[in-house]
Amino acid sequence: MSLHSSAVERLTRWRAPDVEQDSLRHTYLAFLAANPDACLRRSASGHLTASAVVLDDRGTHTLLTLHPRIGRWVQLGGHMEPDDPLIDAAALREATEESGLSGLRLTSIARLHTHPITCSLGVPTRHLDVQFCAVARRDSSGRLPEPAISDESTDLAWWPVDALPENADTPTLRPLIAAGVRLI
Repeated sequence: MSLHSSAVERLTRWRAPDVEQDSLRHTYLAFLAANPDACLRRSASGHLTASAVVLDDRGTHTLLTLHPRIGRWVQLGGHMEPDDPLIDAAALREATEESGLSGLRLTSIARLHTHPITCSLGVPTRHLDVQFCAVARRDSSGRLPEPAISDESTDLAWWPVDALPENADTPTLRPLIAAGVRLI
């Protein structure tokens, strides 16, 4: 299965929780049908990205990154790479690379979110983000795992799901976190 076909398969199988999310699902599927490079950043008209809201195994905390380009706290994730075998693998790779955490368990798709952005191509484009949930296990003492800041982040921190930082992308994060908690 290719990255492109895995995106088609996962989105076809995914049961959207509401009409708005189902509409986005159909939009993503149409975009994939029309564009063989839809999963790669070289698709200047837009491209799918893969992200993951990282939650602890109790669903009480989320690990967020302070994104260096947008200056807001967001979920982990980004562009898929040509050698990513599946869209889920891309989301897990991004979450693992950006968090420094090993042993994350990826759930199914949590939500879809589309946003305009000027990314590495240097031109305005659209990210059609496929958002998963990744679960991090607490240690035997109940402590949250210690993340490691990567070069793709200004900061990285655990936040209570009901007390996000002031400069968080809350319109995106709140529904994503709620969807992720339901998947744990």
